[in-house]
Order: sequence, then C-alpha cells, then structure tokens
Amino acid sequence: MPDRTLLGVLMIALLFFLIAQAPARAREAYLDPTVSFEARMGGALMGVMFIMPLLAYGLAALVSALSHLTPWPVDGRHSRLALFWALLAVVPAMLLAGLVQGFVGPGPALNLAHAVAGIGFLLIWGAGLSALRAT
Repeated sequence: MPDRTLLGVLMIALLFFLIAQAPARAREAYLDPTVSFEARMGGALMGVMFIMPLLAYGLAALVSALSHLTPWPVDGRHSRLALFWALLAVVPAMLLAGLVQGFVGPGPALNLAHAVAGIGFLLIWGAGLSALRAT
C-alpha cells in the first residue's frame, strides 16, 4: 500500500473513533452544562484528528526502530500498515464502547467494552506485525 493509502486508512479509523466519542460527550454535556457539547466535541476533534495521527506515526516508527534490535525486523511501512489496519479493525468495538459510555456510563460494562477493544487491538496489531515481518 502506498503511504497516501495508509494515511487514508488511519484517518478513516480516527474519524470513526471521533464518532464513537459523541455519545459520551453528549452525556457529559447533559450532566455538566457549563461546557457545551460543541466545545467538548471540538476538543475531541483536536485530539483525535490532529494529535492522534502524530502519535500513531511516532509509535509505528518506534516499533520499527525497536524491532531492528530483534531477529525479526519490521520496516517502517509494514509497521505503519499493521498499526493503522489494527486501528481500523477495532472500530466496531470502539463504537460499542462509545455507546456504552454514553448510555450506561462508568461501570463494569464500560470496563468490559474497553477491555474487549484494547485486547482486540493488541491481538490484531500483533498478528499484523507477525505476518508482515515474514515478508
């Protein structure tokens, strides 16, 4: 995949992550009306669409650099592909976690939804790195 396609995959995943935060931000705005929903979503937009891509590229570069210390090196493009694809693949779990956070609120259900999303992400990312280092 060319880098422009990888960036598209990352931005689509992050757009869905932003959408997943809307129910939680609406709940917070309802419970504490001193900060409006629009302001909360504006902050989420800044964090998810502008800061997260920088962090994702940095994490992919770090994984690529550290993998060269092992017998199974992964080049930068493959590291980015595995990370960005894992983020896109975990979108349904993130949407579920956002709905749980918005409608149920903090508690065991939200912890379970976050755990499922996190473990799913790590498994998919690890499988991607494992598959791409063999190529």
